[in-house]
Amino acid sequence: MHTFDAIVVGSGGMGSAAACHLARRGVRVLALDRFPLAHDRGSSHGQTRLIRLAYYEHPDYVPLLLRARDLWLDLEADVGRTLLNESGLLAAGPATGTVVAGTLASARAHSLPVEPLSARAAVARWPAFRMPDDWQAVFEARAGHLAVEDCVRAHAEMATRAGATLRHGVTVHGWQIEDGRALVRTDAGDFTAGRLVLCPGPWAAGLLRLPRPPLVVLRKSLFWYALPHATASPYAAGRLPCFAFDTPAGFFYGFPAVDARGLKVAEHTGGRPVTAADDVDRGIDPHERQRIEGWLGDHLPGLGTRLEGHAACLYTMTPDHHFLLGLHPDHPQVALAAGLSGHGFKFASVVGEILADLATEGRTRHPIDFLSPGRFA
Repeated sequence: MHTFDAIVVGSGGMGSAAACHLARRGVRVLALDRFPLAHDRGSSHGQTRLIRLAYYEHPDYVPLLLRARDLWLDLEADVGRTLLNESGLLAAGPATGTVVAGTLASARAHSLPVEPLSARAAVARWPAFRMPDDWQAVFEARAGHLAVEDCVRAHAEMATRAGATLRHGVTVHGWQIEDGRALVRTDAGDFTAGRLVLCPGPWAAGLLRLPRPPLVVLRKSLFWYALPHATASPYAAGRLPCFAFDTPAGFFYGFPAVDARGLKVAEHTGGRPVTAADDVDRGIDPHERQRIEGWLGDHLPGLGTRLEGHAACLYTMTPDHHFLLGLHPDHPQVALAAGLSGHGFKFASVVGEILADLATEGRTRHPIDFLSPGRFA
């Protein structure tokens, strides 16, 4: 029997951050994952993830985002490489739509600097884009993108430096609480700890031991398209911001080209339900590709459709599309982060801090009541 102060199940975006924060507090922590570090089987891969502060989904996320941003910059300084790129974000759509109206409301509520723009002004500034004249746009200069795999590696690196044990290729079969301690059963033997932190990603339904909520896993596709010009391209990083377009056909988002694969674009809406996270079709869905290229034709018509790359990732959705973050309602020895619903990675740095708070103190100063795992009971 292997004994630790805390065990973290899953070492992707959330788990690697939790292991880092726990180890830095002097906790003897073990992190377990069935896949290699920064793998592409779950939700923490695919080159880039958006980070923004004027959060249209819910204004209560903003204090968490402000702390997350500071922690990402601290992590950059620790590892000596860039993780957060402030390329800016252009959100656009109908003025009364969820994205534009919600972004402006969040900015007002938290005094965040954003720049409202007419559609014509946005297109004049970034001529690569096209949008209807009656749309409105909002530019957030402090937004940008995170280097997702490198963020996971950076947290794991700092966790290891602080004394954490990270084991990969270990499958967790289940856990239980015995005499106030967590017992974790794996194919590499049993492990025990005073505290357990669950960050299981799309495998959450089988590990959380929560009767509710029903979690739905969706397969999502990421596409990369070659740039039509090798140099001085209007689609390259430094010239084009990240973008999020709320269209009648769906919500599409993307990133400027940061490497030879070109511009990355994906659809946040839609997605194909997955019955088992271990059995996912990772090939190109012709219908998804058609939707993406239809959007490109309407809104980035000069780019072209020469496909350079594709990846599939998984969203684990809660019924209200907000996270499950907090202590397990039946087991105070267990903290969890799950059901990130396709918008969680940007929070990983602060979620790691919150999980460390919960595991060591049983509470956190961060405002997470609206994310309580017991809210659906």
